[in-house]
Amino acid sequence: MIPRRLIIGLIACAALGACQPKAPEAKSAVKEINFAILPAEGQKSMGPLWEPLLAELSKQIGVKVKPHYASSYTAMIEAMRFDQVQAGWFSALPALDAVRRADGEVLGRIVNAEGADSYQSVLITQVGSGINLERVMKCDKSLTFGIGDAKSTSGYLAPMTYLFTPKGITPADCFKVVRTASHEANANAVANGLLQVGTNNSVGLVFFRRQRPALADKLEVIWSSPPLPESSIVVRKSLDPAIREKMRTFFLTYGTGTGPDADRQRAVLKGLTYGGFKAADDSYLDPIREMEAAETLAAARRGGDKARIIEAQKNFDEVQTKASQRRAVNPDGG
Repeated sequence: MIPRRLIIGLIACAALGACQPKAPEAKSAVKEINFAILPAEGQKSMGPLWEPLLAELSKQIGVKVKPHYASSYTAMIEAMRFDQVQAGWFSALPALDAVRRADGEVLGRIVNAEGADSYQSVLITQVGSGINLERVMKCDKSLTFGIGDAKSTSGYLAPMTYLFTPKGITPADCFKVVRTASHEANANAVANGLLQVGTNNSVGLVFFRRQRPALADKLEVIWSSPPLPESSIVVRKSLDPAIREKMRTFFLTYGTGTGPDADRQRAVLKGLTYGGFKAADDSYLDPIREMEAAETLAAARRGGDKARIIEAQKNFDEVQTKASQRRAVNPDGG
């Protein structure tokens, strides 16, 4: 028989809610943040440019921020997905993947030294080669071609969306050789005559000229894309909200104001070819969503599968409608 005192105690604790299991203790405060950087122009050249900014970010938010140099866009996204990195500098297409697949949230977008929040994908060839866009688009398998990572906005998605896909061209069927490489590797290869044509972008060419001016003089641009959304700062939503807001404030005010600190910050931004950061959410990535949907629809049409075409067309229409609605409310994606 259960003792009367025990019965009374159980009734009382049930009434008071005191018999519930103890809630798990709150997670310990964030002690370190890994910040992902894809050194498209090489870690040796990009490290010294980012590290002063990250050191100052550490001081401002009271948490040590360490650079994490990724080997590829996919590695960068996966690192955030598995919480191996908690924040990072992402170009537009990887930023969209981080939002979709890695618990990512856009804190702000980058603007260049002139205040523009866009850049361009380009095709480059060697000065004096006689190769122009018309020759490239002949697709007679006579040229060698360097393309970017499949997750690269300017190295892959933009040239496919704006140049090749509208003509029904796939690079593998167009060129004698197709090599996948970084912007820096493509620029080096074209300048040295190892490749005849390559993808790059307007920002990458600025970095390349800074690092290798003699080789940069050997390059010419034969095609430029429409404006593309610039890179952004992305953080994991699971990061402490107070830390996220401190980071947002840091980036949106970095290099603003007057005085020695602001001047020093602007010098850091100049090294990165940036003018600063401005507020944004993931709606600023809508042009990338539209480019992706257009590519998917084109691939479905090439395949000829009616069900896939219908599905891709439906997705394309939905993406365009949502993007149009968001632009009507928030033209700047901020």
